[in-house]
Amino acid sequence: MMKCRGEQSSRSSISKKWTLLLCLGSFCAGMLLTTRMWTESESKGITKTTAVEAEKLKLISEGCHHTIKNKQAEEKDIIQEVHKTHHAIHTLDKTISNLEMELAAARAAQETTRIGSPESDEFGKSVASGKRKYLMVIGINTAFSSRKRRDSVRATWMPQGEERKKLEEEKGIIIRFVIGHGATSGGILDRAIEAEDRKHGDLLRLKHIEGYLELSAKTKIYFATAVALWDADFYIKVDDDVHVNIATLGETLVRHRKKQRVYIGCMKSGPVLAQKGVRYHEPEYWKFGEAGNKYFRHATGQLYAISNDLATYISINQHLLHKYANEDVSLGSWFIGLDVEHIDDRRLCCGTPPDCEWKAQAGNVCVASFDWTCSGICKSTERMMEVHRRCGEGENALKTAVF
Repeated sequence: MMKCRGEQSSRSSISKKWTLLLCLGSFCAGMLLTTRMWTESESKGITKTTAVEAEKLKLISEGCHHTIKNKQAEEKDIIQEVHKTHHAIHTLDKTISNLEMELAAARAAQETTRIGSPESDEFGKSVASGKRKYLMVIGINTAFSSRKRRDSVRATWMPQGEERKKLEEEKGIIIRFVIGHGATSGGILDRAIEAEDRKHGDLLRLKHIEGYLELSAKTKIYFATAVALWDADFYIKVDDDVHVNIATLGETLVRHRKKQRVYIGCMKSGPVLAQKGVRYHEPEYWKFGEAGNKYFRHATGQLYAISNDLATYISINQHLLHKYANEDVSLGSWFIGLDVEHIDDRRLCCGTPPDCEWKAQAGNVCVASFDWTCSGICKSTERMMEVHRRCGEGENALKTAVF
């Protein structure tokens, strides 16, 4: 009996141990299986998620690429439109500027008529007949004491009578001697010049009192008057002791016809003379810096040409433009600060024979000839015919010229 109870107790303890081991084993096996299943499911989920996200990113990137392209195209179109708008605004501004200048020129011409600046009958004829377009107006600066100089020019390079009228009508070239009035209105000097004008009909009278120290003022009035009388591409000022080949001058100027704000001549930069009593003394020398300084670049005064818009500018602003002692310096100063093209052409300042003669023989005919030592042809009344014979362009040059 005791033996049986011991055996039962031993078996019971063994079965409990095995039950415990089985439970632990089942638990560990369950844990392994569960972990593996979660790992596989998570890896599959991650793989699926990564693939989906990659696809989404691809779509997004492609969409962004198209969007960027579209934006770039839109920006390009916008830039083109902006350029077109700027161009249109620039064109409109230019048109408005031209209209304003024409209006101002018309007002200046009206004012010139009111104050009676053009003393001759040219203005009335011009208004009555209606303005036409000319190539150039050549104003020959002269004085009361220069009758012999004027006659030497009339006998050489300046056409007379019907030839001068044909030159105006067929070639569009106006040539006039430019002169003002004497200090005494209606005096002997004025009566003499009026008689000369009745004989030749080639003088342009200005509302200006003649005087050597008033050349800058005379230059302003000349351009203002010429613009009011004649609508030309170019306006030229030349001294009455200079020889000019008109056809060569015309051929030179037409090369620059399409340009705006053109200033043509022999450009120089001479010293500013501070010493009193010397020729070309500059009372306002201090404005040009220290002693010994030079002027800014400007055309020498024997002959120069300016385009229509510059002559119009002078006409509009003549009451504001400052006058220096020397008229060529004054003219150059009026263009400082403006968008002006300075053209230095040395054919506008050739020397007298043999210089201009050698150049003509080489096929490089001079526009103007004079002596630097005299600021014109030395003894011009005696030598003008010789210079014309040796350095002139020929009688048929002007007749056959096409501008």
